[in-house]
Amino acid sequence: MRVVLQRVNQAKVTIENKGSENISKGIVVLLGIEMADNSDDVDWLVNKVLNLRIFDDANGVMNRSLMDIQGELMVVSQFTLLAATKKGNRPSYIRAANHSHAIPLYEAFIEKAQLLLGSKVASGSFGAMMQVALENDGPVTIWIDSKNKE
Repeated sequence: MRVVLQRVNQAKVTIENKGSENISKGIVVLLGIEMADNSDDVDWLVNKVLNLRIFDDANGVMNRSLMDIQGELMVVSQFTLLAATKKGNRPSYIRAANHSHAIPLYEAFIEKAQLLLGSKVASGSFGAMMQVALENDGPVTIWIDSKNKE
């Protein structure tokens, strides 16, 4: 499971030009799921995202987590994070999980995050065409892979 997370002042995801979800100060998570992922990856990654100290404390040092600031979270599915680009110029998405494997893990990620945050998590719609608009704060952008815990 891979995420790119961005610290934001605000964000909005529009789903197929129909509805939208918004957050204010918090984190946008772009979530990619591969066939090798399971509930252990969900648990580890949700805890990492919610507790990563990327928000400033009173001294301007990144020492506070999303949980500490009671910030908001948005999760958007992003299979292109699993792109393989080694061969040729057309990315391959062979590692990306199919819908039957990915959707339950995507939903579990959102549910676990909501449970731990104690508030609603904004999200896109798995497999839908979406537009994501955000105001990056910092900017702070971090890539995390549950199979490569650096």
